[in-house]
Amino acid sequence: MNRQPARRIRILAAALLCAGAAALAAPTVAHAQQVPTPESVLGFAVGDDFKLANYDEAIEYFRVLEAASDRLQLVEVGRTSEGRAWYMALISTPENLARVEEYRDIARRLAAPQGLTDDEAQDLARRGKAIVHIDGGLHATEVAHAQHTLQLAHDILANAEDPAVATILDEVILMLWPSVNPDGQNIVVDWYRGNVGGPYEVAPLPQLYQKYVGHDNNRDGYMLNMIESRVLARTWRYWEPQIIYIHHQSSPFPTRIWLPPFAEPIASQVHPLMSRTVNAIGMLIARALEERGQVGATHMGTGFDAWYPGYVDYMPMLRNIAAWWTETALYRYATPRFYTLRDFPSDRRDLRTESLYSSPWQGGWWHLRDAVDYMLTASMATLDYAAKYRYELLYNRYQAGRDTARKYRDGPPYAYFIPTEQRDPVAAVEMLRRLAFNGLRIGKLSRPVTHEGIDYPADTWVIPMDQETAELAAQVLEAQAYPDLREYPDGPPEQPYDAAGWTLPYQMGVRVVTARAPLAADVRAAIEMLRTEPVGWSGHSVTNPEDDPATDTAAFDSAPGVGFDTDPVAAAIVPPPGRLTGSGDAMVVDPAQNNSFRAVNRTWAEGGRVRFIGGAAPRYLLTGLPAETQRTMVEELALLAEREGASGVEIVQPRVGLYRSWTASMDEGWTRWVLERYGFDFDSLYDADVRAGQLRDRYDVIVLPDMRPQSIAQGHAAGTMPARYVGGIGEAGVRALAEFVRQGGTLVCLNGSAAFAIEEFDLEVENVAAGLEREEFFAGISILNVETAAHPVMAGMPEHAAITSSRSPVWRLPEESDASILMRYADNGTPLLSGYLLGEEHLYGNAAALSVPHGDGRVIMFGFRPQWRGQPFGTFRVLFNALLVGDRDAQERDES
Repeated sequence: MNRQPARRIRILAAALLCAGAAALAAPTVAHAQQVPTPESVLGFAVGDDFKLANYDEAIEYFRVLEAASDRLQLVEVGRTSEGRAWYMALISTPENLARVEEYRDIARRLAAPQGLTDDEAQDLARRGKAIVHIDGGLHATEVAHAQHTLQLAHDILANAEDPAVATILDEVILMLWPSVNPDGQNIVVDWYRGNVGGPYEVAPLPQLYQKYVGHDNNRDGYMLNMIESRVLARTWRYWEPQIIYIHHQSSPFPTRIWLPPFAEPIASQVHPLMSRTVNAIGMLIARALEERGQVGATHMGTGFDAWYPGYVDYMPMLRNIAAWWTETALYRYATPRFYTLRDFPSDRRDLRTESLYSSPWQGGWWHLRDAVDYMLTASMATLDYAAKYRYELLYNRYQAGRDTARKYRDGPPYAYFIPTEQRDPVAAVEMLRRLAFNGLRIGKLSRPVTHEGIDYPADTWVIPMDQETAELAAQVLEAQAYPDLREYPDGPPEQPYDAAGWTLPYQMGVRVVTARAPLAADVRAAIEMLRTEPVGWSGHSVTNPEDDPATDTAAFDSAPGVGFDTDPVAAAIVPPPGRLTGSGDAMVVDPAQNNSFRAVNRTWAEGGRVRFIGGAAPRYLLTGLPAETQRTMVEELALLAEREGASGVEIVQPRVGLYRSWTASMDEGWTRWVLERYGFDFDSLYDADVRAGQLRDRYDVIVLPDMRPQSIAQGHAAGTMPARYVGGIGEAGVRALAEFVRQGGTLVCLNGSAAFAIEEFDLEVENVAAGLEREEFFAGISILNVETAAHPVMAGMPEHAAITSSRSPVWRLPEESDASILMRYADNGTPLLSGYLLGEEHLYGNAAALSVPHGDGRVIMFGFRPQWRGQPFGTFRVLFNALLVGDRDAQERDES
C-alpha cells in the first residue's frame, strides 16, 4: 500500500468531499493555531508506529482541548470497574452547548412519544439537534479506535470555521468518548510498552482487558452485569442520542474495514426505520472511503450478524436508536505489517471485484495510522450524515417509538405478567431491574385481576407492551427460533456469530405469562406504573461519582436496600418481604433461592455453622446465629426461611480454588464475578500454583472454567510470551490435579474443560458429540431442556430445567459405571427451548451433567455453562452446590 506523507491531508478532507467542498480541505490557519495537536501533549503523533496513548494521557489531552476551545466540554459520566474516573466530551458550537439541556429535553421527548402528536413531534424535530455517540471502542486490544478519538477531536476543533465542519457543529452535538473501556486501554498499553522492541512485542495479553469479562464487555447489553454496561445505559437514557457508533478492529482478512449492512439474520424485533438508517450510513461510509482512496471496504455476508441483542453496540436498536459497529483491519497493537498476496486466502488472491467488495485491497504495509485514518473517515461520514439528516433522525426516533407502541396496542403480546410468587422470587426482581434500567416501563397490580382465565393477585408485576421500547421486552422474554440458514443446500448450517437463544425467563427460572388477548379496561385501570427513571445526574455530570448507583458494585446484588435506596429503578422493583417462621435454633434456607447461598456464606463470616439435609427436600441449616442476625439476614436477602432444630450433616466451609490461566478466559472471569457476588471465598490458582502440587493440603474444591484441554495443559507455546506465562500447568500440573482428586478433592469442570479431566484421568465417559460434523449436530449457544436427578448437587433445581448449552459436550456412560448422572436429556421429543438445534437424536437419553468418582474424590462435570455471561440465574445454584456438597456421595459412602 502506498503511504501518504506523514503530514498528509487529514480526514477532514473526506467529510468535505462528502459535503461537496473539497477545496476547503486545508484547516483555517488562525483557528488551527489555537488548538493544540495530540503530538504536543503526547510527545508523538496519533498513529505513529510502536506508539500508543493510554487512557490517562488521552484525558490529559482532552483537558487541554477543553481549556483551548469553547466548543468542547469534558463530562464525567461515572466510574469503571477499577474505580477509574470515566469521561466523555460534548463537542458542538458554543451556542449549542449553552442550550444543551434544551436539546437534550427535545431528544428525550421524541424518544418517549406518548402524549405527542405528529405535528408536535415534527416541530420538536425541527428545533432539535442530532445527538451522536462516537467512541474509542470496547475491545482494548483493538487499539486504533481509542487513538482515533484524539485525532477526531482535534480535527473537528481545528477546522471548526470551515463550512462543512461548521455545519456539523451547528447541527450535531457529538458525544465523543475517548474510550468505553478505560481500564482495558491502560492494561493493553502498559503491556505493549513493556514489550515493544523486544521478542514479545506482539505477544497476546495474558489477562482479560476488563476486570471480569474481557471481550464479553460487548455481550452485556441487556443484562447490565458490568458497571461499564450500566454507565453506558444510564448515560444513553439521559441523553437519548439518535446515533450510537462503536468502533472495532476485526475486519475479515484481507478486507480493510467491514461495514453494515449486517449479515443474516438480524434481530427480528428492530424497527425497519432503524435498520434502514444503519444500512444507509454503512453505505455512505463506504463511499466516503472510496472518495478518499481508502480501498478494501466490505459489507454483510462476512460473519457479522446482528441476531443476538446483547451486543452493547446493537441493543440500542431495540430502543429505536440507530446503533452499529464497524470492524477495521488490525495486525497487532501499534506494530506495522507488510502483506503480500501469498498472505491472502487462496480465494482472495485474484483480487476479484465483488458487489459488496468493490475495491479489493492489494496488500502492502498496514500501519496503525492507516486504521486510524479509516476510522476518521467513518466517523466524519457519520457526522456528515447526522448534520444533513438531522430532522429525519429526530423525527424517525419518534416515529419508531410511536409505531412500536401502536403495534402492541393493536396486536399481541399485549403485556407480560410476572407473578411475585416464584421458585426464587428474587430472580424475577433481577430480571425486571435490568429491563427497567434499559428503559422499559413496568407496573404493578393495585388489586387482584383476572385475564384470559388466569387470576393474578395484587402486586403482580406487569409490562404493558404499548410503549416505545416494547421490542426489547419481546426480544428477551420470548423464545428464539434461529432460522435454518445453510452454507449451501443440504450443507452445514451457517454458524451464528454469537448466541442463537437467550430467553431470560428460561435462563433465570422466572415464570412469565404472556397476554395474548387485549387487556380489559378494569385490568388496565389496576396497573400502577412504577417510577424507573435513572438518577444521579446534575447538569452535565454525576452529582457524586462516589455514590453513583450505576457504578455501585452492589447495585445489582439481590439484597434490597444495598445500593438500591439511591436508585429508583431498584427502589421501585423489590421482592416480597422476607419471612422467618417456626421455632428452633437452626434457620433453614431453600437452595431454590439463590440468596440462600449468600446466607450460607454470611453465616460462616459471622462465625456460625452450616449443615445440609439431602433427600426429597434438600436444604441448608444455618446455626450459631443470634436471632437478630437471622432476622436481618432474612430481611436483607428477602429469604423465605424457617426455624427448626438442628439436624443433617455439618458442612465445613470449603477451601476453593478457581483456575486462572494465562490464556485469559472470559468464562473464568464470569465465574469469578458470580462467586464474588454471592460471597464465596476462593483463591485464583495460576499455572505455577497448580504445578507446585500438594493441592489437597490447600483446597477441597478446584474449579476449571470452560476451556480447551490444550489451553489448560500446555497454555501459550514457549517463545511466544515471557517465560512465566507459557506452558500451562504442564505435566506436573496434570499429575497434581489427578493426585488432588484421588486424595479426596472435588474437581468441578465447566463445559469444555471436562474433556481435560476425561482425557488426563482416563475417565470412562464418552462425548458422543465429539467428531460429529456441523450438518450432523449443531446447537451453538441455545437453551435446552433437561431432567434433573435427586442429588445434592441438584438441590433446589426443578425436575425439568433449562440449561444454556454453548457448543457443549454430550456424555454417555458405559453400562457398568460408578458415575452419577445429575442431568440428562429426555429419551424423545425435542429438548430445544430457544435457539437452534440440529441432530437432537444425539442428545436422547444422554447426560448433561455427571459426578464421576476418581480415587477418593470426584469430578463434577457440567456439559453446559451454568453461569454463562451472568445470565442463567436458574442454574447458578448447581455450581454453588458443587462447591458446598459436591463430595456428598463420597461422604455418604464413608459414613456407611
